[in-house]
Amino acid sequence: MLTAQSTDVILHAFDWPYTLVAQRAEAIDRAGYKSVLVSSPMKSKKCPQGTCWWQRYQPQDYRVIDNQLGDTHDFVAMISTLKERGIRLYIDVVFNHMENEADARSNLQYPSDEDLQRYQQQHDYYQSIRLFGDLSQPLFTHLDFVAAFPIEDWRDKWQVQFGRLTGSPVDIGLPTLAANTNVIGQQKEYLLAMKQLGVTGFRIDAAKHMTIEHLQQVWTKDICENVHIFGEIITDGGASKPEYELFLQPFLAKTQLGAYDFPLFKTLYDALQTQGSFTALIDPYHYGLALSESRALTFSITHDIPNNRVFSDLVMDEESEWLANTFILGRDGGVPLIYTDLDTSGILSTEGEPRWKDTWRDSRMVSRVMFHNLMHGKAMKVKEANDDLLVFSRGDDGWVAMNKSVRSQSVEITTNDTWHDLLSGITYQPDLGRISLKILAKDSAMLIRYSS
Repeated sequence: MLTAQSTDVILHAFDWPYTLVAQRAEAIDRAGYKSVLVSSPMKSKKCPQGTCWWQRYQPQDYRVIDNQLGDTHDFVAMISTLKERGIRLYIDVVFNHMENEADARSNLQYPSDEDLQRYQQQHDYYQSIRLFGDLSQPLFTHLDFVAAFPIEDWRDKWQVQFGRLTGSPVDIGLPTLAANTNVIGQQKEYLLAMKQLGVTGFRIDAAKHMTIEHLQQVWTKDICENVHIFGEIITDGGASKPEYELFLQPFLAKTQLGAYDFPLFKTLYDALQTQGSFTALIDPYHYGLALSESRALTFSITHDIPNNRVFSDLVMDEESEWLANTFILGRDGGVPLIYTDLDTSGILSTEGEPRWKDTWRDSRMVSRVMFHNLMHGKAMKVKEANDDLLVFSRGDDGWVAMNKSVRSQSVEITTNDTWHDLLSGITYQPDLGRISLKILAKDSAMLIRYSS
């Protein structure tokens, strides 16, 4: 469900409170982002001292927004502020499971009796933040869940799609929802309520854990109309890799939804390694190493990579990540997703600052987003590629050069025009029908045709 507008760069404001997104709307607009993705607007655990980011991915109720990031009032105000700036909103949708509350109760009723009582005790407030449904009744009961067992074999499709996500051998895990009439109905009601509020994009969390049949029953034609939807299906690479064949390929074949382009990420990650080669980036889709341009959400990092130990080895060094950002924002095709957080992972930059906290407004990122916006829709053509150097044009109006070696490299472009590098600020005048660029080690250039 890719539209012309949905190809704009999405800012992933990971775990930002909704009021903070609203406060920063002007700065987000000024930086060139036209869409924002926020963490799941549902009811989830909250407490005065705060909660961990993963609590946002353990829902207690769909019918109200009431979590550590804000409530329905905050959410609606955020949408209104973004809309004034022409910024579209995407949300995380968590439909695979509910919160693990086994330490507090033994039944599978959501929300709990305690929460239902709170709804009645604070009747006016909860009615004011109600999205849909009857808050005097449970959303789900034990009849809406599959039998409990932990996922042990991650290459067993049945286990992955019916088992529970657990954190340890002694963790009972997250209760997995069944794709029955009530569950499907409640999930569709939630999505329709979100669309009514003005949400224009959805990220399906843990999509690989949901069956194709479940996805097809929820994401029907009326739900998908006029919105952009993509699934989180983490794989270890592209075609021929087991996880691709088991989960991503069927998702792409049997739905019209987009997906995180983990095949391209792995291709890019490998190419940026010392032993890798930029020749792998010439046409990765042709070799099954990237998704089609109309289905792909491209990225240099997602929230899972720095915040989950199992993926931490996929965090690139800073120079490589900036080169990866040059590629995903410089190439044609896909929807770039730019990650930022509030120091969720605790990983620091070489300057000792939270690594991704201010990435979204760093001048280096803003320049890359500007290039993407200026070159959107212009054809990409690779002009030079070897192990360490990649050069490609964007129509007649843009050039991208990337150097991953430890030495500077020279690039010559045949042209009679003046060009300006958005990254370095250097303007190049033609000399005898060409310009010469010196691309520093582990650096890149993004040139636009200069106009005075």
